[in-house]
Amino acid sequence: MFRKVLIANRGEIALRVHRACQEMGIRTVAVHSTADNTAMHVRLADESVCIGPPSARDSYLNMAAILSAAAITGAEAIHPGYGFLSENANFAEMVEAHGLAFIGPSAAHIRMMGDKIAAKDAMRRLGVPLVPGSEGAVTSVDEARAVAEQVKYPVLIKAAAGGGGRGMKVARSEDELEEAFRVARAESKAAFGDDSVYLEKYLDRPRHIELQVLADSHGNVVHFGERDCSLQRRHQKLVEEAGSPVLTGAERDALGAQVTRGLRQLGYRNAGTLEFLWQDGQFAFIEMNTRLQVEHPVTEMVCNVDLVKEQVRIAAGETLGYDQSEIRFSGHAIECRITAEDPVTFAPSPGRVDVYHAPGGLGVRVDSALYAGYTVPPHYDSLVAKLVVHGATRPEAIARLKRALAEMVVSGIKTTLPLHQRIVADPEFQAGDYTIHWLEQFVARQG
Repeated sequence: MFRKVLIANRGEIALRVHRACQEMGIRTVAVHSTADNTAMHVRLADESVCIGPPSARDSYLNMAAILSAAAITGAEAIHPGYGFLSENANFAEMVEAHGLAFIGPSAAHIRMMGDKIAAKDAMRRLGVPLVPGSEGAVTSVDEARAVAEQVKYPVLIKAAAGGGGRGMKVARSEDELEEAFRVARAESKAAFGDDSVYLEKYLDRPRHIELQVLADSHGNVVHFGERDCSLQRRHQKLVEEAGSPVLTGAERDALGAQVTRGLRQLGYRNAGTLEFLWQDGQFAFIEMNTRLQVEHPVTEMVCNVDLVKEQVRIAAGETLGYDQSEIRFSGHAIECRITAEDPVTFAPSPGRVDVYHAPGGLGVRVDSALYAGYTVPPHYDSLVAKLVVHGATRPEAIARLKRALAEMVVSGIKTTLPLHQRIVADPEFQAGDYTIHWLEQFVARQG
């Protein structure tokens, strides 16, 4: 097992990784920008190294600075968290070239799944169901038109290197196709430096359901069930549940068996999440995230597993030590992402936190790096806390979430706490009756 791990991230996820390492007897190294001098992950780590100014490009994305920090502190492994360099294949290669362990998948699998066209092609070969569409990149309007006629309108044009909703355009008819194709390619080029796009059938009322997997280096692959991440605004998740209100245990088992069989053939290693659209009882693969997900705590709550510790063990060469039959699903968990934003306009709200009180009690977990007197910097993602609850049933989890949201206090900055309180109080949410379009419609009605 490693003696020292460098955490190449910040905020709540850096703190999450630090805590797991501490419980395993592993010393931690925090890296930070000058804007994060007083951040909680820096204060709690065994060692810390400043790697640059506030700009992420010059600090948390500065590969040379991070590798230098690992060298001078004697770290043996690097955990990338999520975001930043977590799905950068070049970084993973550089880490291993320097004789360090990368706590994540191989660079080859990161690269494969980062290219949405290559990812879909791999899943097609492995027999995983896909959304009907082009088999590769679409390079012309005429080619896009031919595929659209085959799968029928509406269609979605997506960036091959995309994520977060960038480079995605819907064409509801042939009249809209040429403009949607042009704009999607331009956005993809601007955001990712690559204008490759592909086309698929646009599903009008799907749910976003993902499956958490772990694989070791010895051919063992297991899944930890599904998460329903359908509550999104502009393709960014706000609320996640484990399990999904609409899936049966049999559907989960069938999808899980298919996915684990495919990843075993692929030789995949470490944590991963396969994302699907689900509509009318049918699954369709959309992408795979080769990292720990923001919403991993809901899976941990229902499966009684520490996914970060498992990542570290796998990276150290250990076997899983259990098989699928030993994984149990207990109760229901819900996570709310609390961000430093205006709850109505969603304008960013960085600044000093005057009062911070985290809720507690049975079945309540808060992953946050906030404290009273901390200044939320304006340079990074606005996520400041994840409020997670677990209950024996979904109604119990919702009741517990209502109570916890009412208890939580963050003053001095605006947060989305009031928005989450309104969501949880809505009868449609309580009934589990929503799709990926529900939240934007809900926000529009509230406004």
